[in-house]
Amino acid sequence: MSSLNKASLILLAAASLGFIVQAAAAESMPPVPVAISEQGVLRAGVRCDQPPYGYQDNNGDFAGVEVEMSRLIAEWALGSPDKVAFTCVTAENRVPQLLGRKVDMLIATLGVTPERERVIAFTQPYRWGASDVLVRKGSGIDSIADLKGKTLATLKGSVQAKWFEENMPGVKTLRLNSAADALQSFRQGRADAYTHDAATLVVITGNDDSLRLIEEPFQISDAAIGLRKGEEEWRSYLSAAVVRMHEEKRFRPWIEKYVPEATRSYYLNVFEQPKPEESH
Repeated sequence: MSSLNKASLILLAAASLGFIVQAAAAESMPPVPVAISEQGVLRAGVRCDQPPYGYQDNNGDFAGVEVEMSRLIAEWALGSPDKVAFTCVTAENRVPQLLGRKVDMLIATLGVTPERERVIAFTQPYRWGASDVLVRKGSGIDSIADLKGKTLATLKGSVQAKWFEENMPGVKTLRLNSAADALQSFRQGRADAYTHDAATLVVITGNDDSLRLIEEPFQISDAAIGLRKGEEEWRSYLSAAVVRMHEEKRFRPWIEKYVPEATRSYYLNVFEQPKPEESH
């Protein structure tokens, strides 16, 4: 047998094995809830202003890691990645959109917190996240403690706003509707610093060398898919989907697609490595 034929056989065997593994994973998935299959389309609440997780590109098309997750769930549950309808949600309105039955699930940078767990249900986490603070180089703000008496831009309804309210009441918060508004207010000098998910801030510092992170992570939490309480079949299905995504190593190609190489290691870390302990 020629070396070319041997190589072809090896590639064919590897492809067949991959198909068998994926088929086995599909068979191990719980059944799709009847309400979802009869609906024929998956309604997903995603972020539209937070690359690389969820955003709209220059053509207005939905893009990002969490958007790709939604499409894959639609493919597994309904047979096509196109059978998903996206709704833009913000930090403030995402839970009301879910509870108001505007969407079937939230894949929207949603951190798991005790307050939220009283209101909605969560799946198996798909990554962890931490918050940080963005400041100007030369600002003299080197720690969270240095923010006392200063103004901090943040998002309405965010875990960061709540954390500072509870832990740093001496910090004045300027609460905006979107990440774009918060960043713009900070750039315009209306705030001394801007706090958000560290993953979002890493992208900003990667594109602007006049800014830096304090690098004092806080509010370390899991991120998971949010859904309404009482929908146990749907929760089981979505949790199994998250497990399957990790088993099939789906996240790395998405991160390579949406994250510049300079900041990629941070994202690979939060999707692939265990959650660290919080120092605060």
